[in-house]
Amino acid sequence: MKFLIDAQLPSKLSKHLQKRGLDAIHTDNLPGREFTTDKEIREISIREGRIVITKDSDFLDSYYINGIPAKLLLVSTGNIKNKALLTLFDSNIDRIIEMFSEYSFIELDNSEIISHE
Repeated sequence: MKFLIDAQLPSKLSKHLQKRGLDAIHTDNLPGREFTTDKEIREISIREGRIVITKDSDFLDSYYINGIPAKLLLVSTGNIKNKALLTLFDSNIDRIIEMFSEYSFIELDNSEIISHE
């Protein structure tokens, strides 16, 4: 499973997922770094088959209207410390991966994982 992490989330998240054996890149790894546009993120996600992980609700519009990105993980935790975010991913990544075999839009908040269709 391949992930592309948007700029509002810490680059530590991509390193954290990589340590778990997952293919994860952050916008900081792209030529435009934190200035990578949403359009570029959508294009990369399609070209490379990556699931976009973001806090940016703008991706909801493009997902629902155009089906891009093909798979989306919306993080709706509000502002939390990076350590808490990484712990949240540790606790839920196996379930998230399992859910992406059935769903294309998943939301992660502080207490649950929600599938949307």
